[in-house]
Amino acid sequence: MTAALFGTGLLGGAIAQRLLSCGQALWIWNRSPDRGLPLRTLGAQQAATPLEAAERAQWLITVLSDGPSTRELLLEQINDGLLGRNVIQMGTIGPDESRDLAEAVTRRGGHYLEAPVLGSKPEALAGTLQLMAGGSPELFEQALPLLRHLSAAPLHLGEVGSAMAAKLALNQLIASLTHAFSLSLHLVQRSGVDVQAFMDVLRGSALYAPTFDKKLERELKGDYGNPNFPTAHLRKDLALFQAAARAADLDPQGLDGLLALLQNATPAGLDPLDYCALHALTAGHRAAAEQP
Repeated sequence: MTAALFGTGLLGGAIAQRLLSCGQALWIWNRSPDRGLPLRTLGAQQAATPLEAAERAQWLITVLSDGPSTRELLLEQINDGLLGRNVIQMGTIGPDESRDLAEAVTRRGGHYLEAPVLGSKPEALAGTLQLMAGGSPELFEQALPLLRHLSAAPLHLGEVGSAMAAKLALNQLIASLTHAFSLSLHLVQRSGVDVQAFMDVLRGSALYAPTFDKKLERELKGDYGNPNFPTAHLRKDLALFQAAARAADLDPQGLDGLLALLQNATPAGLDPLDYCALHALTAGHRAAAEQP
């Protein structure tokens, strides 16, 4: 299976590294060519243009940051080069965006499978991503040799749009759980409650989620560097969830305040940091004013 991967950022770079470590021949392309250098040392071939990469491969894996950039890559930069190619779209985009892309790829003679994942760089490198797929069962079966390099049990959820809806539902939980825990942690600290005593109570209750302990030390220390999932991406995905929820005739207005809070990450310089930097925003104006 010849493959090309587009987008060698945080997640895409780790996926490419994992594929190369599994012996997969791989062409890569990234808007910033310098990002491909570490992968070239591992055996990847770097293309000068997306079309060149597409012409070298049967399977085109996209791991870009959003729907518009993915659409531009596939439909403008590759365009007719999609003829006879199989697209595995792994970036998180809206379900409607994914369905529109699938139709456009099909019109150009290609085949489209959405395959978002839960997990980030560590899981990608270990091949333990939780991978969800939406598209034809036949294309999913054909893609399994590639997908199993990245996930022990790739799961086919249904038609195009289904996997993206599930991915957004999961990322909404990331945002909401992080926000809820952050506020509770701040309140017990400002009330003079011992954090470990509070955590002992929480861990023994039905309210506990492992993500709380995963981010606890980072939040206590204010250490948000070396992100696995940047704050800007969490904000983008929460907005996508709201749009998808409204399209499904749901009422997501309870998330409006959280999305507004995440908008403050940009002027605060938190966008490129780990999403648990949300903790710095829930600290309130007084804490922000006290920072040097």
